[in-house]
Amino acid sequence: MEKRILYFDCLSGISGDMTIAALLDLGINQDEFLQELKKINIDGYKIEVKKSQKNGISGIDFKVILDSHDDIHEHNHSHQHHHSHGHSHIHRNLHDVEHIIDNSKLNNKVKEMSKTIFGYVAASEAKIHDKPIEEVHFHEVGAVDSIIDIIGTAICIDKLNVDEIYSSYLHLGTGFVNCAHGRIPVPAPATLDILKGIPIYSTGVRSELVTPTGAAIIRALAKDFVPIPEMLVEQIGYGLGKKDLEITNVLRVLVGKKKLKKI
Repeated sequence: MEKRILYFDCLSGISGDMTIAALLDLGINQDEFLQELKKINIDGYKIEVKKSQKNGISGIDFKVILDSHDDIHEHNHSHQHHHSHGHSHIHRNLHDVEHIIDNSKLNNKVKEMSKTIFGYVAASEAKIHDKPIEEVHFHEVGAVDSIIDIIGTAICIDKLNVDEIYSSYLHLGTGFVNCAHGRIPVPAPATLDILKGIPIYSTGVRSELVTPTGAAIIRALAKDFVPIPEMLVEQIGYGLGKKDLEITNVLRVLVGKKKLKKI
C-alpha cells in the first residue's frame, strides 16, 4: 500500500503564518479554508492571502490583519465573561483558548490537533516563567493571530489528508528579539524548550527563524525529523516569510507517495 506523505523543508525555520501559506500553496481550496475558519467564534481580524514572490520564488503570503478596535472589544467581552475567575487581563490562558476551540463548529480532528499544539506552547511558557500551566497568559499565543495560525494549520492538515508527516532538521536563527518581557535571546526560551529532543542547527542568521508557534506546530505534526525521504513528489508549496534575510525566507512543503522498498 502506498502512503501519502507531507514533508516540511524548514530551510529558513518555521512560523504559523508560513505554515498556512505553504499548505495553501499545495492547492487547498482557499474559500473552503476561509469558511472553516469562520467556525471559530472570534472576531477582530481580517485575512489576506496573496500570491507573491520572495527572492524570485513564487508562493503564498498569508497575513492575519488585526482590527485593533474590534480586538480590544473582543478581549473585554471575554474578560467580563470570565470575571468570576478574577481574570483582569486581556491575555487569554490555555483554558480560554480551549474554550474557543471546543465551542467552535470545527470537526473533532481539527479541535484535537489545535489543542495539542496549544498545549505544547502553554507547557513551555509555564516552564520558562515557572508558573502553573493554568496561570500562563499567552502574550504570543493568546493573540488572535496565533489562534488563527494554529487552528488554520490544523484545518489545512485535515484537508490534505496525508498518512504521515515528516520534517527536516530545524534551522534556528540567532541574536536577540524584543518581546513583552524585554530583549530575549533567539531562539526564544519557549521555542527551545518545545524543541527538546528535536534536531536543530544554526548558521548564524541574525533573526528569529523558528517562532514558538512554529515550533509547537512541527512538534505536534512531525512523526520524525529526517532529510527528504525517498518519495515521489506530486505537489510543492512555498510559504513566504515576512523577512528579508541573507537566506530565502520561505517554508517549503512537499506532498507525494512514499517509495516503499520492495522486499
